[in-house]
Amino acid sequence: MKFLHTADIHLGKTYRTSADEAERYADFFRMLAGIVADAIAERVDFVLIAGDLFHTGQILPRTFARTIEALQPLRDAGIPCIAVEGNHDWIHRRDSISWMEALSQMGYIRLLRPSRTDNGGYRFDPFDPETGTGGHIEIKGINIYGLGYIGTQAGSHVARICEAVTTENNLLLFHVGVWTYSPVEIGNMQPDEALPLADRFAYVALGHGHKSYVIGNPDGKNYAFNPGAPERVNFGEEKYDKGYFFVTVEDGSYRHEFRPTSPRPMLVATIDLEGSENAGQALEGFRSQIAEKLPQSGDGRRPLLEVRLTGRVAFHPFELGRERLRLALDEICNPLHVEIKNHLSLVTGSGAGEEVKRSLAEIERDVLGELISANSAYKGRRDELVSLALAIRDQVLKGDVEGEELLGLLSREP
Repeated sequence: MKFLHTADIHLGKTYRTSADEAERYADFFRMLAGIVADAIAERVDFVLIAGDLFHTGQILPRTFARTIEALQPLRDAGIPCIAVEGNHDWIHRRDSISWMEALSQMGYIRLLRPSRTDNGGYRFDPFDPETGTGGHIEIKGINIYGLGYIGTQAGSHVARICEAVTTENNLLLFHVGVWTYSPVEIGNMQPDEALPLADRFAYVALGHGHKSYVIGNPDGKNYAFNPGAPERVNFGEEKYDKGYFFVTVEDGSYRHEFRPTSPRPMLVATIDLEGSENAGQALEGFRSQIAEKLPQSGDGRRPLLEVRLTGRVAFHPFELGRERLRLALDEICNPLHVEIKNHLSLVTGSGAGEEVKRSLAEIERDVLGELISANSAYKGRRDELVSLALAIRDQVLKGDVEGEELLGLLSREP
């Protein structure tokens, strides 16, 4: 038997503040199409998606249409696509059907989701293709169980999960990370909490963390596998190996092969402008350091850049504004998307000959504070509202924020 195991596709991700958002939006669909093409070429028995097929639970209709287009070849080839929901796939309002449920009802995926018993246990009902629901499906003698994202207390659920499974030759599809392996900060369980899964499942197909890893039991036998995200989803993933697993099963033994993908080039760079006397000198230093650090992908795709400016300078940091830096970057590499974090400090001489340092972040907070305090109704909430305004600014600059996420920042406001 052969199957592909992938996770964290994040369809619908883009940078909404970018003029070239359509190009970034297409990256994730191209990635899924490549994985589907490999599945068909290898004539696999099924494909596993371990959560976060979508970047957000509230997707655009065009994202749903393009997802169907990407998955159609699997359906035409008769290859089941078995999936669970990740934390990004969930919709917060459960009064309507989710997009994942719709895909399952239409037959493009088999969405596995267990039921809960009255005493808090799990029940993995057989998957019903008519309704598109169920927690367990059997393919050629392998019993596949599915469990999506269940939050920060996932480790405490392991015993109940194992108790609900009474079959042999089992595989578990689970959107969760394991501490010390997973780079994410929430939604993980401890390695010793995960270990009982090795006694019940021969292969635990993980998702959630975008970095690939494999976990073995104390005897050295591998039992849990996370392929990571095949595309670079967030800044910080530029050094991760990107790909998915091609798995063969013989006599109950699972052998995995990591198949690398070709994600869009990404660079996270710290540019040290220490000692620059004026903005022109700093800009020249910026250009030369960026040129040295740029990744050499060789495929002509425009890179994604996150730039952090540091150092003590003798001019006001506002003179090196984002638009001026963006224009310089366009001349050097024409990035698809860039995020700039200006941590420059202004150094001036005081009357006592001492240096006074003020960072751009400090100046921004002071300016916002003065504007907010000008309205007497807000004087007592200056610090709170400054922090809120900067949080909204940072989310918008990232370029992939949804309206509901911005509203969430405001939800605590009266």
